[in-house]
Amino acid sequence: MTQEFEFDDEIVELRSMVREFCAEFSPEALVREHMESELGYDPALWRRLGTDIGVLGLAVPEAYDGDGVGLVAQAVVVDELGAALVCGPVLGTLALAMPTLVALADEDAKRELLPSLCSGEHVATLVAPLATGVLDERAVTIEATENDGWRLTGEVAQVPDGAAADTLLVLARTSDGLALFAVAGDADGLTRTALTTLDLTRRQAAVSFAATPAQLLASGTEAVGAVERAALVASVLLAVESVGGAQRMLDVTVAHVSTRKQFGQPVGAFQAVKHRCANLLIAVETARSAAYHGVWALQDGTDDPQLAAGLAKAAASESYQAVSAGAIQLHGGLGFTWEGSPHLYFKRASTNGLTLGTATQHLDRVAALTLDAVSA
Repeated sequence: MTQEFEFDDEIVELRSMVREFCAEFSPEALVREHMESELGYDPALWRRLGTDIGVLGLAVPEAYDGDGVGLVAQAVVVDELGAALVCGPVLGTLALAMPTLVALADEDAKRELLPSLCSGEHVATLVAPLATGVLDERAVTIEATENDGWRLTGEVAQVPDGAAADTLLVLARTSDGLALFAVAGDADGLTRTALTTLDLTRRQAAVSFAATPAQLLASGTEAVGAVERAALVASVLLAVESVGGAQRMLDVTVAHVSTRKQFGQPVGAFQAVKHRCANLLIAVETARSAAYHGVWALQDGTDDPQLAAGLAKAAASESYQAVSAGAIQLHGGLGFTWEGSPHLYFKRASTNGLTLGTATQHLDRVAALTLDAVSA
């Protein structure tokens, strides 16, 4: 029998709280201000998310100052942050670094690093080759040597939130295989260069290590497993963030065509416009179903995690790009202007569609997993 998923009252209240917070403290005017700042986000706002309303550690166990509520609750928060285009290290910290740390066996490291991430006092990111949405072990470019402690050497071209991170979790190659290390943001030999990105609300940086001191967190299968788990979590969280952005664009577009008049009546009264909006709604709801199915699958083990995460990322990426592009067209001339909001969401949709694997790459893996299961 198919299991039914439903948000309980606490999750509904959580969504309302985060939505109200974003409307008050991160309206579009502040988003534009933050995205053009040197750091790319407001650290005080990020701390408020962690301390004032406590929504950064919902998927982190209570032993490390999290709430231990689960991934579904964390996904609802990311959904609303995506709807408001909140500038901050959502991808680097919430989606990648924190799931990696939670998956480790090193209790001391988790107690040292996770509490400050949950409170928003510190931010972190993961440096690992996840361009296709899964770990490519052959693409690890950082070398680690043990010489008066561990030292890292190498370069990585693109790291999400790499310039702002207080801690970088780095997957590196040792003489015995792959291992995961923690590097302080002010460590000797660490160079970070901010990159110009299409989506100004989501920063990236090039990172290089020159005999940079590092702390060993895990090695071998444990290190690989932690990064692989983070890739799955990040894929579904990026999917729900895309759902949030797509829903906001649908809402804004429907409001626009309901008030914008042509030939003496709202343009939304014309059948062609109605059909376009209906198609956008179908795209949003398709993405929402796939995205939250993926989240629940990772939290409760209700489905194959790789299959569910791949479907979530592919469906949400395609839908977000279609909805944001449709929003630009349905806004008419306003949709192409800098003052209009559609272009901001279109850029986020385009970036999300390329981050952690394209829809085509995820669908190819889904097909392979499905066909392998049938043939077996």
